[in-house]
Amino acid sequence: MCQICTIAVIGGLGLSRWLEVDDTISGIWIGALIVSLVYWTLSFLQKRKLYFWGRDFFVSIIYFASVIIPLYFGEIIGHKLNRLWGIDKFIVGLSVGSLIFIIAIAIYRLVKIKNHGRAHFPFEKVLIPIISLCFSSFLFYLITR
Repeated sequence: MCQICTIAVIGGLGLSRWLEVDDTISGIWIGALIVSLVYWTLSFLQKRKLYFWGRDFFVSIIYFASVIIPLYFGEIIGHKLNRLWGIDKFIVGLSVGSLIFIIAIAIYRLVKIKNHGRAHFPFEKVLIPIISLCFSSFLFYLITR
């Protein structure tokens, strides 16, 4: 995971909060940011040859909990009127954004392998996840408006 991807995700999150968009869309970008941070941390631990049982699971849980718990106690998550499909809108967005970001990274890796280990164009690694997140944000905008 590259730093440019993470900065782009942070920019998208800041823009969504500034525009006062729905919590589902904000959750999409926060979920992507968390996944990006998890990838960075796991890469850091791997470079330092720090391995322990359940490493990937525990790093992921720590990052997700560090976001969800404060928002729950700050009463941003859990409001009965802020639901989509019976689930809190922020949690729906967080889950979708995380999944979309993971899938976009997998798609980039597959595309790169098929092109003999090279990107098709500069910043392809950035554009695939960002375009995927923008598309899912637009889709949830249409669902929640």
